[in-house]
Amino acid sequence: MLVEQRTYELQPGTLHQFLHAYETEGLALQSAALGNLLGYFTTEVGELNCVVHLWGFDSYEDRQRRRSELSANPAWRAFLQKAGSAVKAQRNQLLNPTSFSPIR
Repeated sequence: MLVEQRTYELQPGTLHQFLHAYETEGLALQSAALGNLLGYFTTEVGELNCVVHLWGFDSYEDRQRRRSELSANPAWRAFLQKAGSAVKAQRNQLLNPTSFSPIR
């Protein structure tokens, strides 16, 4: 398994609006393409106004195929036009589980 961690730093004051838009529109679109949502979180301490989500993939190739499918979806692109203005910065990490990780 390959885990992608995406962290979006949002413009101050937009967290609740972003989460509402994502939950009502973006989640279904993203889940249909990416498949394995491991978790979706907000930050409470440290760097605030952030959402962190973890997606599981079978392999790097699986991730590439699924992300390409999502990017090609006109409904997803329309959602990004609406909610994307709330995003100030984005960080992505690809994580490989260790042999003793409970998520493998």
